[in-house]
Amino acid sequence: MAAGSLLALIDDIASVLDDVALMSKVAAKKTAGVLGDDLALNAQQVTGVNADRELPVVWAVGVGSLKNKAILVPAALAISAFIPQAITPLLMVGGAYLCYEGFEKLAHKFLHSAAEDAAHEEELATALASNADMCEVEKDKIKGAIRTDFILSAEIIVIALGVVNEQGASFGAQVAALVAVSIAMTVGVYGIVAGIVKIDDLGLYLSRKSGSAVRAIGNMLLKGAPMLMKSLSVIGTVAMFMVGGGIIGHAFEPLHHLAEGAAHAVAGVPAVGGLLAAVAPTLIDAVAGVLVGAVVLLVVTIVQRLRGKK
Repeated sequence: MAAGSLLALIDDIASVLDDVALMSKVAAKKTAGVLGDDLALNAQQVTGVNADRELPVVWAVGVGSLKNKAILVPAALAISAFIPQAITPLLMVGGAYLCYEGFEKLAHKFLHSAAEDAAHEEELATALASNADMCEVEKDKIKGAIRTDFILSAEIIVIALGVVNEQGASFGAQVAALVAVSIAMTVGVYGIVAGIVKIDDLGLYLSRKSGSAVRAIGNMLLKGAPMLMKSLSVIGTVAMFMVGGGIIGHAFEPLHHLAEGAAHAVAGVPAVGGLLAAVAPTLIDAVAGVLVGAVVLLVVTIVQRLRGKK
């Protein structure tokens, strides 16, 4: 009897693990789009520090991301169980914040004078010469990256939670699946980010090797690294609008219907209809993100100026 009970228990455990693996796989596929945006955003966020401090900064942000998810997983489960109607408004607030951050970057040259930009550049140059000041710059970058990661992680967790709820999983299986997705996403994103920020160092290392082909690859990496970082800055800003606008679009019915209608309208275009149908909702989300970011930035600027007058 004991052996039979043990085998039954092992079978139950194996069945649960199979369910968790399946749900984790499905949830990972559903969140793959956010993963790409998360990657672009965080790679852009952690650039601009001393070369020997890049990996420690990525590590610190990665640890912060795990802490975010350690807060979000139980919070999402609790909200889903007791006040599920609060999930959508909270996500919309997070989406609006992402749009605000993105639009602030676009509006930077209009909100800050050339003298302010020059002062900022001088401050960074001084910080590079002073370890104490550079530590403050690093702390600011880490805080900003972790803050942005919190919103993206919230969307990942909510999407994954929706998947496991659709599967009718038990509470234990839901927890296991969310934890598995959280760890996989964090390791994947920050592992790739660590590789991206060290491309220039790899290029320098290869460029000093004896083989001509290896040196050519190293020089190519050295030339391509700055362009990659600049492109990530643009992609990261666009991703803020896409993710933020997408969150709001899914929750705001008129905008959601507009995106679906646009996709349906262009689906019949010969040859490229499928591509246009896939791209149209994303473009609408991005435009909505820009508009929301502009409104939020306007409100924030007005409030700040009013406080300044007081």
